[in-house]
Amino acid sequence: MKFFDRQKEIAKLREIRDRSRDGACWTILTGRRRVGKTSLVTNAFGDGPYLYLFVTRSAEADLCDGFKSRIEAFTGRSIPGKVQKFSDLFRYILELAADRPVTVVIDEFQDFFRVNPSIFGEMQRDWDELSGNAKINLVTMGSINTLMNKIFKDKSQPLYGRETDRMKLRPFSVATLKDILAHYHPKWRKDDLLALWTFTGGVAKYVSLLIDRKAYSVADMIDVMVEEDSYFLDEGWAVLVEEFGKEYGTYFSILGAIARGKTSRAEIMNEIGGEVGGYLTRLEDQHELISKKQPVYEATSNKNCLYAIRDNFFRFWFRFIFRRQYLIQVRMYDELRTIVKRDYEVFSGHALEGYFREVFIEQGRYSRMGGWWDRKGENEIDLVCENEFAGTLDFFEVKRRRRDIDMRALERKSEAFFAKNPTMKSRKTSFAGLSLDDI
Repeated sequence: MKFFDRQKEIAKLREIRDRSRDGACWTILTGRRRVGKTSLVTNAFGDGPYLYLFVTRSAEADLCDGFKSRIEAFTGRSIPGKVQKFSDLFRYILELAADRPVTVVIDEFQDFFRVNPSIFGEMQRDWDELSGNAKINLVTMGSINTLMNKIFKDKSQPLYGRETDRMKLRPFSVATLKDILAHYHPKWRKDDLLALWTFTGGVAKYVSLLIDRKAYSVADMIDVMVEEDSYFLDEGWAVLVEEFGKEYGTYFSILGAIARGKTSRAEIMNEIGGEVGGYLTRLEDQHELISKKQPVYEATSNKNCLYAIRDNFFRFWFRFIFRRQYLIQVRMYDELRTIVKRDYEVFSGHALEGYFREVFIEQGRYSRMGGWWDRKGENEIDLVCENEFAGTLDFFEVKRRRRDIDMRALERKSEAFFAKNPTMKSRKTSFAGLSLDDI
């Protein structure tokens, strides 16, 4: 698949590079695995020379041996002797940047923890000493959120506060997914776009894998994702086991429970058989994998809140793949595909609300959005959207099929909403239904 979008991100990285010619810049580039960080820097810096270093989990001396070769090829200069410590190479680069502008990209930066944690302190020492005279554009990339936060946001860590810029690369927007489908499959259907968003969440690697296999339809996407030796089947383990560490089993159980519809704290506790408060907090704040949803306009509280998996792919993976590992173990892929295709309509129907929410965010249409429900579970509104600057309040019911939308029921539910939120009655109100037809 060819490179799509990212023009704003490329422009920002190039602006930082230009700025680094007058003073050292250190950019932290984060984003979930497979989102396209390496492709981004390749396209941003490919118009000129830059040094790319990938941190592998090997002995520091072995890592430095590979880095030394790359630096020598980049500079055209020989570095005498065997280099045992990364700090010697980092210092060499900083001294080189005193004479000429240098762009350096260090990928999987957090893996220095596995190589030698003292590297961070040594980098801090050399950066503080030499960066004042260096024309260096340093970009450190990482995909394990907890470790990158520890390195740069923990006040006890040596590199705290050393960055000059911070970027988080997000998945492709809905608009970009639409452009991709239109480019490769001009006759795409609305359900195909919804499926591409529902299954991948716009994560570049997943989109590319499907597009390269010409999996443009719902059925073809499912066939590719659920086949023997599919990249997608092991992906949850590959990405999240390292993120969670030795307690990954508990985290996986919690995410599996949420994917099965156990979305309240009490329901999750019943599924897990123990206290989950600390795990839920870390999943939300540190790992950024779940979100705590409360009725819009309700004061922050642990009551009447529900949990949802934020990442579309992991929502799919825990709903279908993790839940039925037993089928994969006995290679019953046809049976698993049948289950996914059977349940796709219901699964994507739940995802449709998130699709329209994402579209509204991209459009900048509303200043506040959210679902609303009462504590008795008698009234629920899919989307309540306010534009406080225009003084409007729009209520939406979301269904896959337009014929299933009940506008009278939506208006009745709004009366319960206004009874709970009387100050909102002054807004200009509208009611609408959203379905696949509106994609």
